[in-house]
This record gives sequence, C-alpha cells and structure tokens, in this order.
Amino acid sequence: MEQNHTHNEIALKVIGATKSFGGVTVLDHVDFTLYKGEVNVLMGENGAGKSTLIKIISGAYIPNAGSIELDGEPLVVVQPIEALEKGISVVYQELNLIETLSAYENIFTIDQLVKKKGPVKILDRQAMIRQSRELLDMIGAHFDVTIPVKNLSVAQRQMVEIAKALRMDSKVIILDEPSAVLTDLEVEKLFQVIKKLREKGLAICYISHRMEEIMQIGDRVTVLRDGKLIGCKNLHTEKVTIDDIISMMVGHSMEQQFPKQQFEKGEELLRVENLSCGKRFQDVSFSLHKGEVLCFAGLVGAGRTEVAKTIFGALPKTGGKIYFQGKETVIKNPADAIGIGISLVPEDRKEEGLFLSASLYSNLMIASIKKFTKHGIFQKNKIKKICHDISQSLHLNTSNLDMNAGNLSGGNQQKISLGKWLVADSKLVIFDEPTRGVDVGAKVEVYNLINKLLEDGVGVIMISSELPEVLGMSDRILVMQEGTLMGELTRDEATQEKIMHLATR
Repeated sequence: MEQNHTHNEIALKVIGATKSFGGVTVLDHVDFTLYKGEVNVLMGENGAGKSTLIKIISGAYIPNAGSIELDGEPLVVVQPIEALEKGISVVYQELNLIETLSAYENIFTIDQLVKKKGPVKILDRQAMIRQSRELLDMIGAHFDVTIPVKNLSVAQRQMVEIAKALRMDSKVIILDEPSAVLTDLEVEKLFQVIKKLREKGLAICYISHRMEEIMQIGDRVTVLRDGKLIGCKNLHTEKVTIDDIISMMVGHSMEQQFPKQQFEKGEELLRVENLSCGKRFQDVSFSLHKGEVLCFAGLVGAGRTEVAKTIFGALPKTGGKIYFQGKETVIKNPADAIGIGISLVPEDRKEEGLFLSASLYSNLMIASIKKFTKHGIFQKNKIKKICHDISQSLHLNTSNLDMNAGNLSGGNQQKISLGKWLVADSKLVIFDEPTRGVDVGAKVEVYNLINKLLEDGVGVIMISSELPEVLGMSDRILVMQEGTLMGELTRDEATQEKIMHLATR
C-alpha cells in the first residue's frame, strides 16, 4: 500500500506503557504510535506483550505506568466501553458477537435507535437495518443483515465487527489476527476493506503472525520482544526484509523458515480407499508412508478436516475402507484410533485439544492413562519423568507442569497439544492447522518436532491453509474442493498457482 498519513497527524500515542502481574513485568516502558490513514503492523512472538498493549489501549487493563493520548488529548479509560465510546475499537480473533442475534442487532448492540409510537418509545428496527446496510456497503460487504450471525461466514462476521466500529465513529481500529481463519480470497477482500478504511483517515493497528502479509498490508511495522519495544520500521522508506523482521522478533537470524528434512520413505503406514462421510466428502483415496509428510490443501470448507476426523473416528465413516499397517481397520471412535497409534492435533486447540483448566501434567498424560497405571493405581514417578522429558524436548517456557494449560501462550499450548501424542508413542500424527495463531519462532519449533517424528519413522498428515507452509513442509500435497479430492502434487512440482488452480477450478 502507498503511504497515506493524513498530514502526519498522530491519532494515538502510547508513552512508556508498563504492566506487571504478580511481580512479573510483561510490558516494559513501551512506546507505540498510530498515524491517521496508516496501517501499523504489530508483531512479536507469543508472550511478547502485544495482547497486553492492546488491552491497555482498549481499557481492559489499567497500566502500572505510562500514558495514552488520542488526537493529542490525554486518554484515561478504565473499561472497554469507555475506549469504544471515545473512538477505539478492537476486532478480536475470537469475535465478540452474539450469535443468536442478527447482524444489524449486533451492530446496534450499544445505543439502539428508537422512535416514538404514541406515548411510548419502541425500537426503530427499519432504521437500524437501513443504517447497517449502509455501513456494510461502505466497506463492500453485501449480505442479509437480518439473519442470525451464527449463519454468517467468519469473514462476514468480521465485516459486522468492522461495521460496528464504523457505527461508533471509531478513530482507531485494532485488528487482532484477522486473517487467521480466512481463505486467501477472503483475506484479499479484507485487505480491500482495510484500504478503504485507511483512505478515510482511520488509524489501523494490524496484528498478525503471517510474515507474507506485512509488506502487502503495512505502512510501518512495530516489533515487541519479551515485553519491550525492539523497533519500528517504515516499510516505504527503509529497506526492510522479512528476515530483518524475524531477527527483531526472535533476537537472532532465522535462516530457514521451513526446516524440512528429507527422510527415506518407509513402508506404507496408512491406506484409505474410497472413504466417504455423508455429504461432507466422498470417495477419497490416498496412502501415507512412514517418514513422510502428506499435506491436505484447499479452501476452508473443502472437507480436509472432516477427512482427518473420520480417520480419527470423530466422524462416522459412511463408505470406503481404512488400512493401517497393512490391515483393514474399523475405527468407530477416537479411542479406537488412539489404541492403534493414530493421533489428531486439532485445529481448535482450546476447544478440542486441551483441558485449559487442568494442569500440564494432566494434559500430557490424558491420552496415555493406561500407560501410567498399574493395578488401577497411577505411577506418579513414571508420569513425572516422562512428562518432564517431553516438556524439555518441546522447549516449553516453563518447568512448572502443575500450572494450568490456560495460562500458557498460544505457541506453548500448541506444544502441549502435540506433546500428549509424543507421550502416547503415536505411529501416525494428524496435524490440523498446526501453526495457526503461533508466532514465527514457535512455528519453527513445531516444524522441528515434525522432523523428529519423521526421523522416528512416524507418518504425518498435515492440513494447512498457509500455502508457504504447505510448500515448505510437505513431501506430497493432496488438494480438495467441496468434499472432492481434486489432485495430487509432488513437492518438486507443486507451486502456489497449481494448488490454487486445483482448489478453485
């Protein structure tokens, strides 16, 4: 994007923001500036302080020190509604919408329009519907605003959040990982919306882990590390590369973003013949060998996750056969899959992969309870040794395995979600979006763990919507579209263009 500061006017200025929890400083005298008509990309590893900074700006946290200025005037807010009323909106990755209400009702959650009907006031629904349509038209979003939000796509829900921000006459919009669950086509549409907002003079803070988005969407990039400001670079006037930004984030150079190692392909581990699951997908056939990464690519809703869940026994098979280690296998539920050595690291780690209120010990051993019991009694010493060994190999940022999984950063939560299957000695590991919402440093650690699995003769199936990841980590690529397997590409012949052609033809 071309730089378009509105006369270099500062919209938001954070000076020396500091925040501590229980004596631990998580944000240390951070300065942050947003200009009108710009996109400032805020980056950093999980735990770098990005969320804390955003929560201070939005009134969710009160800083221990520091100050904020909005349009040159001191800003003091002690709760999010105050920040919203003064012109600061946050569109979180986990969208803050009431799913049972319609789009227009969500847009007008605060300060609904009313009209007089005789001596009483009633809701002016037609006016709210009309204004909601106008707001959505303004950003190029066209859908029925009267249907429940639960029936909208993720991309459409984001548009509702943005329309809500515009309706509140926001001066600053913070977008937290907005592209994490969008298809490439939806991301392109989102960028068009951001461009329109930018042209209107809004100041936009864009938080992302996707390195390829920075140059495409940003005017400047601000990097935090360990709660401190590392630097702010102007992407239009300074020669900044992705490697430069990675070095700022992790504190050292990262020569290889995708450290894929090649291992000798072993014997066939899994073979699927004409596998079907009702209307979700039909007649999918493929094989996987030990020491191989087979990647499923395609747009969101193509049926990739459903194939994985059917193999894992979480969805019912309505047709076809599954062969595991040379024998036809009947998998009726996840317990059957776990019993023969098949594991699934799910896309939604918080809902499906972890018990957030349970300890790291409990999460690591949950898939291997039989392994840790003798005559119905837990062998605590055995549990501690194996879990500590696994946690060290995962490079967790904590040695306290008694802490709850919910207290970990996203990257460390993903490591625990994977770690339980390392404890279980799985023979086949299925990764569904293994690095979604994970910073660049933690991504490389996940890739290295995949390499370790391959070295040990484990077979890996990976589902990913990030094409650079697909190309960088796979041995073979299967592309799906609307429940149908469209084709297979080898690592050597695959390109982004070929994958997208199969995914959209």
